[in-house]
Amino acid sequence: MQDRHCGEAQRLKSLPSRPSTSSGSPGEPTWKVLLALLCLALTALLWFQGLAGSLDLPSVSNDLELRQLELAALAEGTLPRPMAELLLGEDPRERLATSLETRISGGPTPAPAVERLELALLRRGASPAEGDQPIRDLVPMVAAARRPLLDALLGQQRISVERQQELLQAWHHHPLVAQLSCEQLGGPEPSCPAARRGPLLLLQLLGIQVLPTLLLLLGAVLLIRELWLHFSGRRASPPPLVGPPLSLVDITLLIAGGFVLIGEVFLPQLLHLPLQQLLQRLFAEHPARVQGLQVLILYASLSPAPLLFLRHLLPLEGRPADGWLQWRWRPLLRPLREAVVMVLMVMPPVALSGWLIDTLWSNPGGSNPMLDLVLTGSDPFALACFALTAIVLAPLFEETLFRGVLLPALGRRLGAAVAVVLSAALFAAAHLSLTELVPLFLLGCGLGLLRLRSGRLAASVLMHALWNGITFANLLLLAA
Repeated sequence: MQDRHCGEAQRLKSLPSRPSTSSGSPGEPTWKVLLALLCLALTALLWFQGLAGSLDLPSVSNDLELRQLELAALAEGTLPRPMAELLLGEDPRERLATSLETRISGGPTPAPAVERLELALLRRGASPAEGDQPIRDLVPMVAAARRPLLDALLGQQRISVERQQELLQAWHHHPLVAQLSCEQLGGPEPSCPAARRGPLLLLQLLGIQVLPTLLLLLGAVLLIRELWLHFSGRRASPPPLVGPPLSLVDITLLIAGGFVLIGEVFLPQLLHLPLQQLLQRLFAEHPARVQGLQVLILYASLSPAPLLFLRHLLPLEGRPADGWLQWRWRPLLRPLREAVVMVLMVMPPVALSGWLIDTLWSNPGGSNPMLDLVLTGSDPFALACFALTAIVLAPLFEETLFRGVLLPALGRRLGAAVAVVLSAALFAAAHLSLTELVPLFLLGCGLGLLRLRSGRLAASVLMHALWNGITFANLLLLAA
């Protein structure tokens, strides 16, 4: 084993590189070193402020939990009893009502009217004598278009399903509100939403609860096997870590200057207002499309500055056969298989870290805003923009910087293991979410290990795309 590690070290030393250009090195002009230090200091300040400020942003985790409880409450009564007990647990409607009471009474902002109505209908179904008052209290709090449904519920009218659909339009046909209203307004059971959506509800439950559990179990088995191969010395040595021969000053300017200061700060400030005005004129009647295109275009604006700077820095001479970034897409099946295996192995530690954070931190904040946009979105065009951003643009751009450039450069100087950890830490910090810092760090470690073990950047890009795609699909299932 010692000979293998010595061989890896020798390969790292033999990689092409420029002379050391750390601060004070004669290989870099003084102005360039000072500019890099300034960019680094500004980036550190911005990231610190962003991480601290993320605590004041709303967290999507509570909304995800609420959607899962709503789905379980909606499916209650539509599944065979043994399957319902296995998938839904005990009394999902009571658990949902308790969760809504906590949100409404303890939330920092007033709860939405739809959640108040949902709670009133749940309590009214359990105790009709006490259920009218919360609905009466809700009448002056909502717009006039929403009051006819409340009047019908208070009058205990028996109205047709068609009329119910008209009254529910102002409430955006919320599935559980529609189901509870149908039950209390006398709609025939086969025409209520739960009965109509029976097969879809089962697919949603399988995709949200059963499939993730199976994947976590499979991932745990693969992770244990990987650890056994590593500690028993049976894991094959990784290929040479090839990457662009850039100095630390160049990489600092690339990431801190090009990516953060120009891509994340300057260009969004420059483009945000005119882009928003233009899109609002083009899609005046479709605000969701404005939002989707704005996210897509602003994220795409991150890449030109650092990628052009990287192109300028890359030397033409000494270029390896597969390029400085070692994409190596072909044959595609191999990096795809490697990406799938690593995604499965990363799932258990990421899920465990998320569970610990939710358990120990009663009110976490700072989720990625796109999660909420996908969860609450219904416009197919806007969702396609979010999907393109998350599943295509983000993996390509972020992996180019963090695993294509940063990891090999750190690996030549500090060793592969330290490079994986540091690149993962910077990757996590760049997302500016303090509560997601540990899960993102673990994901970054998996991406870095895959880049190291496979010797190709394509595998890391595919893994990143798969991870974001699974998250995106889970949100769509909850929102359906």
